[in-house]
Amino acid sequence: MEQPKGRRRFLKSSVGALGVAAAGPAAVVSNSASAAEAHSHPGNAKAAKYMFFSAAEVAFVDAAVARLIPADELGPGAKEAGVTYFIDQQLFGGWGTMAKMYRQGPHAEGTPQQGYQSPLTPQEIFRVAIREINHHLGKPFEKLAAKEQDEVLKNLEEGKLALESVPSRFFFNLMLESTIEGFFSDPIYGGNRDKIGWKLVGFPGVAAVYTTAIDKYGVPYQAEPVSIVDMLEGRVAADGHGHPKHVMITRKD
Repeated sequence: MEQPKGRRRFLKSSVGALGVAAAGPAAVVSNSASAAEAHSHPGNAKAAKYMFFSAAEVAFVDAAVARLIPADELGPGAKEAGVTYFIDQQLFGGWGTMAKMYRQGPHAEGTPQQGYQSPLTPQEIFRVAIREINHHLGKPFEKLAAKEQDEVLKNLEEGKLALESVPSRFFFNLMLESTIEGFFSDPIYGGNRDKIGWKLVGFPGVAAVYTTAIDKYGVPYQAEPVSIVDMLEGRVAADGHGHPKHVMITRKD
């Protein structure tokens, strides 16, 4: 795992190649069941609730994503962007239960090209891995110093921290992928709060009409990012075809 100082710079330089995650919409319903304790989502005016994670799991994931994409001189990190809430909503929805995925074996460890290889659902993987990691540490992960947290994450990434129910590397990669998705996906899915991820890399969000810029070769297209939520709530002006009218900015890079 890269050192914290270089992680956001890596994201800033390489996200164009990765693309912005296309996460499926999470279900938004009231939490009438007691199986998942509800907790207010900080900074959300509508007081959104965690639908899957318990309070202890929220604390673990908050601490982990804060080390994977930390706040630094370039701006806020994954925790501030609401990535934990994004992951919670995805786990609560169809992705978390593998509702539309093939679940029969064999489940031998595959290659990266073979995709998801586990008899456990993402819901089960997060739940058992967090529990087993905290048990192994003898204290909650979030209680460790930042340097100790980085060492734990590095051991998970390298498969050096043995977990009983799931390969540690598998859990680490699933959490890292979910963190990147939550940091860069449209805020309508719960993460990328205040479009933190998009502002970091200069992504404009919802596509506009670019006819005025089509002949400006090599000139960065620098605009205030527009999200689906912005469009739905009428926060930005739109043209006659419903495309947002981007407000251009000057970036201080």
